[in-house]
Amino acid sequence: MDQNTGFEIEEVAINDPSVHEEEFELTLRPRLMNDYIGQRQIKGNLEILIEAAQKRQEPIEHLMLYGPPGLGKTTLAHVISREMSANIRVTSGPAIERAGDLASILTNLAAGDILFIDEIHRINRNVEEVLYPAMEDYVIDLVVGKGPSARTMRLELPKFTLIGATTKIGMLSSPLRDRFGALYRLEFYDDDELAQIVKRSASLLKVEIDHSGVSEIARRSRRTPRIANRILKRVRDYAEVKHHGYIDRGIADQALKRLDIDHLGLDRTDCEYLNTIINKFNGGPVGLDTISAAMAEDKDTLEDVIEPYLLQLGFINRTPRGRIATPAAHQHLGIPVQPGSSPLL
Repeated sequence: MDQNTGFEIEEVAINDPSVHEEEFELTLRPRLMNDYIGQRQIKGNLEILIEAAQKRQEPIEHLMLYGPPGLGKTTLAHVISREMSANIRVTSGPAIERAGDLASILTNLAAGDILFIDEIHRINRNVEEVLYPAMEDYVIDLVVGKGPSARTMRLELPKFTLIGATTKIGMLSSPLRDRFGALYRLEFYDDDELAQIVKRSASLLKVEIDHSGVSEIARRSRRTPRIANRILKRVRDYAEVKHHGYIDRGIADQALKRLDIDHLGLDRTDCEYLNTIINKFNGGPVGLDTISAAMAEDKDTLEDVIEPYLLQLGFINRTPRGRIATPAAHQHLGIPVQPGSSPLL
């Protein structure tokens, strides 16, 4: 609990020797840009941005990181803070309920600090208005008092950097989005990049794993580092109990079958989603609300977690009339396309 703001906010003092290196290793997050795997174009652009800011001895511009969950937006924000030798304060859009909350955070920043706001698309519109002058002019305007005696007070802020992260860039208002100096979209990872991540994480976790085991986990990780690390930990558990801790392709396959993760990385919920469209609604088109009700699953979970990877695989199409299962989805599940199914197939 932050004594100044009155609500929870995480502060990481980058240069504080009391911060143990083990805390960073436990999260498996890279600490520096050279350790950060993937997103080559974004890394290249950020390295130029950081070096230019350091030469001018000023904070980097405000940044927006967006893309599907689990691709490393929060990790990248921490890497930037370390590269800039800056402290980072971490909060989220839903946690900042009032303009006063944001004012408390901003006035407690030091020069060069980084404020990271996760899920920034969920920030309150009234709070957003306070951000505009803070981002552009490093000031905030507060209204003190009520009624005829109310007056406006302007507070100067130190120069800071705001890094926002969102999975839904379209939900940001144009005025807020346009105030960021650079917007970076994080892409899904390929198998080689995921293999590097799995190998690095296995080294940190002191897991014995061969190349075939690394490749198998990487191939079934939905092109997402967070999922790759999670699967590695579960396969490690299985290997320690059943096979003295050593992981190869066969052991990884056995463990993943127990977790109901198939050779493409689809789990039980993914298959249930596809089966719902194919078996209950003749392959589609069917609306997301209807699928959500049929599966008793949250609509946002389907849209943000399940659908992106299925779209990447070409297993579903999004159309104005609803979701459609493609022939590739039928083939994967071993269900033939029935006569009279969606004419869009």
